[in-house]
Amino acid sequence: MTSASPSATAGMSRADWLSALIVIVVWGLNFVVMKWGLATLSPLLLCALRFVAASLPFLLFVRPPRNLSWGLLAAYGLVQGVGQFGLLFTGMKLGMPAGMASVVLQTQAFITMLMAAALLGEKPQRWQWIGLTVAIAGLVLIGAAHGDGASQMTLLGFLFTVGAAAMWASSNLLTRMAAKQGPYEPVSFIVWTSLFPIVPLLLLSLWLDGADQVAQQLQAIGLRELGVIAYLAFLSTLLGYGLWTRLLQRYAASTVAPLSLLVPVIGLLSAMLLLGEFPTALQWLGTAGVLLGMVVNQFGGKWLRR
Repeated sequence: MTSASPSATAGMSRADWLSALIVIVVWGLNFVVMKWGLATLSPLLLCALRFVAASLPFLLFVRPPRNLSWGLLAAYGLVQGVGQFGLLFTGMKLGMPAGMASVVLQTQAFITMLMAAALLGEKPQRWQWIGLTVAIAGLVLIGAAHGDGASQMTLLGFLFTVGAAAMWASSNLLTRMAAKQGPYEPVSFIVWTSLFPIVPLLLLSLWLDGADQVAQQLQAIGLRELGVIAYLAFLSTLLGYGLWTRLLQRYAASTVAPLSLLVPVIGLLSAMLLLGEFPTALQWLGTAGVLLGMVVNQFGGKWLRR
């Protein structure tokens, strides 16, 4: 697959803007859909079923990505599948509201920056440190707003979601390693990396939930659960990550990455409208801090050059 260089793509086409909009909406609604699934399925079982649906039906039709080692595919699949989504689903089950999860998870951008500085020697710019400081202040405010009520965010759910953001950051570094090994087809990469978390997630679910509970949940799966699994596997995983990776291959990261700022906006609005989750004043203030930090991180360099 050929991709246009960033210098050759001054602006995104209408089709690519539509692709970006689809990804933003799909990923923003993703957190509400997760909550619906977690109402009847345990976190690790739901996570495992997501990757079963995103991988097994396509293995006979989608070839493994060329140029990439099996070790890298396995590492990415485990870090993203077991690490990022295992922790995220568990955190949401333990009391992380869908809207707040969509905000806190975006701190992966700053964790990626810190990990890249420590492991890859990439020195953050001054405005990135400023953005990080503002975002951390917002994150502290969100964490301080935890409570014990049924509709409130729990501290444990918050900490698991921060852990999920750290795992997402780790998978970002693995994605960079994959890019260095050579060009690859995004859907192929997603299908084959989705294969590796299935067995670990199922084993963890059997260990934590018990075989009888897992069997009962599988037997009780209905249209609602199938719809949730289909959304998470086909729309959020295959369509979302496939379109997003294609955009990153065609345009400069500085063009595409800022669009992800809209994901928590959709996440918050959909959680309020569909789940009745209304953040507290302290959570709104913390959300503003996280989003402001992300804006500074993305656009601070442009502002300083003016």
